Amino acid sequence: QVQLVESGGGLVQAGGSLRLSCAASGRTFSTCAMGWFRQAPGKEREFVAAIVWNGGRTYYTDSVKGRFTISADNAKNTVYLQMNSLKPEDTAVYYCAARPSCSIVGVTTAQGYNYWGQGTQVTVSS
Repeated sequence: QVQLVESGGGLVQAGGSLRLSCAASGRTFSTCAMGWFRQAPGKEREFVAAIVWNGGRTYYTDSVKGRFTISADNAKNTVYLQMNSLKPEDTAVYYCAARPSCSIVGVTTAQGYNYWGQGTQVTVSS
């Protein structure tokens, strides 16, 4: 099993920044990629960004390209999501997820991930 714990959420004004962290523990060697998803009230969970542990390949949804940056610290088994130029539409619960596959197939879908954190709330005020 892999345990994921997110932190760093909060309330920020539009245009501001936040950095989310996701600490992984347990059988982390069984995972190849990590992702961030978000879910706003009344909406489906959507893909935000993903990174492969080794090699550092990254993937982003179009709405966050140029504003969000995903990174990983392999030594700490921690993944980060730096969020800049935040907008009210970025308001959501943000979830960290892990998957065993390194393939690009399924990297942007929730079904492609086996392990999930409990989520952290991000609220952007206008």
